[in-house]
Amino acid sequence: MVRLSATYVNSCWPTIVGMRRTSQDTKAAILTAARERFGAAGFQAATIRAIAADARIDPSMVMRYFGSKDQLFAAAAEFDLKFPDFAELARADVGGALVSHFLERWEGSDDGEALVILLRSSATNAAAAQRMQQIFSTQLRPLVESLAPAPEVGWRAGLVATQILGLAWCRFVLRLPPVVTMTRAEIVDWVGPTIQRYLGLPEG
Repeated sequence: MVRLSATYVNSCWPTIVGMRRTSQDTKAAILTAARERFGAAGFQAATIRAIAADARIDPSMVMRYFGSKDQLFAAAAEFDLKFPDFAELARADVGGALVSHFLERWEGSDDGEALVILLRSSATNAAAAQRMQQIFSTQLRPLVESLAPAPEVGWRAGLVATQILGLAWCRFVLRLPPVVTMTRAEIVDWVGPTIQRYLGLPEG
């Protein structure tokens, strides 16, 4: 009779558990574990091995389904853009305030790095691109709906997104020197009026 050591059994158990799950169940377990681990430890400290252990599967299964840590993060990411109540602002100030808010979210918040990772990943990963689309469609569009005529909401929200994401891409991903060296106030002064025009609001 062959006896298996406890160490061997314990090392194989995550793989055995993973094999018993369906593909959909395995991916769901990984995503749940990833959201909890990323939320608790942050992107840098969270490891594929730790996430796999939380999901009770072998780390190779995580890589099989998601390819890389960045791609897993993109699939698991959930962000609140935390828009303030722009209704309290003078309508002539909304564009600048929106640009300032986005800069604060990218540069001054704990999850700013995570947003940059998601933006970078969205260029090459379909899950990341879809996640970014969801974030903007479910959070930016309602804001635009409160400011613009109904027939114009879709394309106005889309134009605002092009400006904000283009700015973020150049400042945080490509790191174009002229854009990186600009102060927040300078960016607000230059980009704010464009956002104001996209929203169809009066200029200050």
